[in-house]
Amino acid sequence: MSAPRVLVVDDEKAMVDLVREYLAAEGMDVAIARDGPSAVEAVRERRPDVVVLDVMLPGIDGFEVLRRVRTFSDAYVIMLTARAEEIDRIVGLSVGADDYLVKPFSPRELVARVKALLRRPRAELRPGAGRLELGALVIDQPTRTVTLRGNPVALTTIEFDLLLTLAQEAGVVFARTRLLDRVWGMDYVGDEHVVDVHLGNLRRKLGDDAARPTFIETVRGAGYRFRALGSRR
Repeated sequence: MSAPRVLVVDDEKAMVDLVREYLAAEGMDVAIARDGPSAVEAVRERRPDVVVLDVMLPGIDGFEVLRRVRTFSDAYVIMLTARAEEIDRIVGLSVGADDYLVKPFSPRELVARVKALLRRPRAELRPGAGRLELGALVIDQPTRTVTLRGNPVALTTIEFDLLLTLAQEAGVVFARTRLLDRVWGMDYVGDEHVVDVHLGNLRRKLGDDAARPTFIETVRGAGYRFRALGSRR
């Protein structure tokens, strides 16, 4: 098995060198980018499994790097920020980040986060269940594609896994913690409200109104459930 590929994007040389040393000690293949434009090209060329991405970068900032990367890559992304304001975290997650860390942080904690992402389970393909047809929504599991009224819906890895997890057990209420266990993995240690952000993005892409949902319903005080009727497998 080839070593996991990690791209670290930051212009602070001392921090980058330290992080590279810790990741390499865990057997990971580590590459470095020091500004926004070179980060986008490095993701395109090296196809990393995980990107550790600083928010404040020369050229273009980390949020714009992530927006561009998400047009062609499904790599896991951990955002780094020196600002603890919640808006930075939410904006980062809304464009497709999987996790975040606030500087200063322990290199050991970053390594643990990277390893947790690499171990994260995908929603499992059930035997004999090639696709789910739920009203106008079709989820094709082998190809990991989704169509709505015949039109393709472009989802990130997390969005697809959330949708599939809920749809496979339509009518069952999933608490945030259960969705974190199923989609992010049981060793996820970040903010559980990351679930709300990604489900909000998923709903938007499905054209689903949270107040009058067609597909994903919020169950107040309990969690979320898939409510489409007439599903067949």
